[in-house]
Amino acid sequence: MEQKIVNIFLASPRGFCAGVDRAVEIVKKTINKFGAPVYVRHEIVHNQFVVENLKSQGAIFVEELSEIKDKSRPVIFSAHGVPKEVINEAKLNNIIYIDATCPLVTKVHREAETLAKEEYNIIFIGHKNHPEVIGTMGQIDSNYITLIENKDDIENYFPKVQNDKFAYITQTTLSVDDTLEIISLLKKKYPSIKEPIKSDICYATTNRQEAVKKIAKKCDLFLVVGSKSSSNSQRLVEVAKRFGCKESILMHSDQELPVDKIKNSKNIGITSGASAPEILVENLIKEIKSVTNVKLEEVITSVENVSFKLPTILIK
Repeated sequence: MEQKIVNIFLASPRGFCAGVDRAVEIVKKTINKFGAPVYVRHEIVHNQFVVENLKSQGAIFVEELSEIKDKSRPVIFSAHGVPKEVINEAKLNNIIYIDATCPLVTKVHREAETLAKEEYNIIFIGHKNHPEVIGTMGQIDSNYITLIENKDDIENYFPKVQNDKFAYITQTTLSVDDTLEIISLLKKKYPSIKEPIKSDICYATTNRQEAVKKIAKKCDLFLVVGSKSSSNSQRLVEVAKRFGCKESILMHSDQELPVDKIKNSKNIGITSGASAPEILVENLIKEIKSVTNVKLEEVITSVENVSFKLPTILIK
């Protein structure tokens, strides 16, 4: 009897984006320049495999600067960005700090600062308690900015500054479609609302979601490699479900291979979040090959050639 073949559609682009690449490189180059240990405030990117790998090279991860035992060692701020008070605390303690904030997150920080100076009521679309949201809201006086997570929040929104100047900014890793819905409601409520010149949702988030949309409708099962704490990975699972593949699973470090679902599938989609290294995708495909015959096809929807400069302190 002929053995069944499962088609795997591998979404491209997937995995590391330029901001994640840069952040990981910053940690490695800081260790090379200053020796171990170096401290990193918060996970440099939301992926356990990456974090463990950097720990083995001499990185110590902390949540707050107060946890740093040796203040003479450098500290790196994660790709998600930090509130200004964290930078001030580092300066106060004479700690050498290296900022690995993704330049596309920094762009949103600068937008918030400019809008606050002009006394706009800033509506920030994002997910509560995500480090990127905490970092962005921590750039300015809280009177100027309010977090909106969903449509209900728009109903209950009340401006803190008593004028008719409204603007919105967004977290960089949101669902493109969900965000468009929220923006459209904001525009109905505030027809003259000011919007960013260019979308705040980053190119990598958009591209990875577009790649998933392209293949989701022909898949019985969709596997997204990424961490539970990774916003962009969670959004990829939602996008796969919304665009035709109800059986979509986040393949995080504790997630076992869904062997029965794989064997019962004809077509499987695979992608990875922007903080998941390619080796995790390769390992997943190897695991699938150990339980069934596979035909692999890469589906390319766009080609990325973005790169960001390293901080000056590391290129001297």
